[in-house]
Amino acid sequence: MRISLASDSLDGVAPVLVSELEGRGHTVIARGAVSGERADWAWCCARAARDVAEGAADQAVVCCWTGTGASIAANKVPGVRAALCVDAATAAGARKWNDANVLALSLRLTSVPLLGEILDAWFDGAPSTDEEDMANIAYLSEMEN
Repeated sequence: MRISLASDSLDGVAPVLVSELEGRGHTVIARGAVSGERADWAWCCARAARDVAEGAADQAVVCCWTGTGASIAANKVPGVRAALCVDAATAAGARKWNDANVLALSLRLTSVPLLGEILDAWFDGAPSTDEEDMANIAYLSEMEN
């Protein structure tokens, strides 16, 4: 899978994210501090989200100190459903019920062991096929238009 990865700094788990994703067999498109591009959270996280919306990436992982700014910036891009996940259960739910395509992480809260759990849940997850869940996702798309 092609994963666009953005971080506004090299704090916390940011330095290990590329190797974590590549170690899982993913191709990483680096953005922000992990690439040398503009690292301000709004710019780099929106850029990673645009990679998803434009089809250059299948999903994205966006990071900032709290994860809040990263998720806000990513969610401004039409077609993106970014979820701030601080644990594996939230990541699994975001993939299942929200068909989230961008994972937002807090560099402050996410330890390396927790990162592994969150990524396991995220990549093992799949969107629900329940009609009600699919209707909610379809409604989000309608609101963007």
